[in-house]
Amino acid sequence: MKRTHAGLVVAVTGGAAGIGREIAGQFAAAGARVCIGDLSGTAARATARELPGTVHGCELDVTDERSFHDFLATTEALLGPIDVLVNNAGVMWVGAFDAEPDTATARMLAVNLHGVIRGVRLAAPAMRTRGRGHIVTIASIAAKVSPAGESTYAATKHGVLGYLTGVREELRGSGVELTAIMPGVVDTELAAGTATGAAKLLQPADVARAVLAVVERPRFEVVLPAEVGPLLRLAGLLPQRARDLVLRRTVPNQVAAVGSSSARADYERRITRPDPRE
Repeated sequence: MKRTHAGLVVAVTGGAAGIGREIAGQFAAAGARVCIGDLSGTAARATARELPGTVHGCELDVTDERSFHDFLATTEALLGPIDVLVNNAGVMWVGAFDAEPDTATARMLAVNLHGVIRGVRLAAPAMRTRGRGHIVTIASIAAKVSPAGESTYAATKHGVLGYLTGVREELRGSGVELTAIMPGVVDTELAAGTATGAAKLLQPADVARAVLAVVERPRFEVVLPAEVGPLLRLAGLLPQRARDLVLRRTVPNQVAAVGSSSARADYERRITRPDPRE
């Protein structure tokens, strides 16, 4: 069923910058009323002031139950019942599996996987009661493949897709839609210094357009760029040896890509601090 965006109430996690900011901006420009949450409430409010239309900014830590609950409650108090929740917040450490700090592993699991689970668990019941709603999760092509150097990150995204698949069946017939957006490498701080492989480098606007399109015409899985989807399906039909050859030619080796580069140093130091807001 096709629907317009005007008047929708949209909540976006990790919305102060990058993909989240672009999603919020495109929804607001289309007439939706938006609340963005971010670990830095100051950054969220600053972004909200810079975007067109009706946009509010709040502090949100997706790893904290009370914080997420309060973000959703604040959104509803300001704008009304939430029509669309976009689970966008995410972090990524890149490097050899045996060099990954335990703090990086814990952070990726807490934000990328448990943060999504928490968002769905907190938002979906009210949507089901109303008989309508849409939860869009920004996953990654790493939900389908596992690039060398992104093993834990890929594990969290595989987990997200598995979780959404199960919950989607539980919500069947309820009027609540679930979507997993799975982009390749996007030009954001999270992906700094990484390689794109055979796919083109995406921009945050590309992902945002896909989100608005899928809210207009719901689908469960969206792969970006679109041409990568058929390639992955074909690779899945091949014997293991042939599949490995295809994927090695198309999926980047991120251990080799980041090498001795310092492009990710500041970002990864920040996400692995005990309190990333510091």
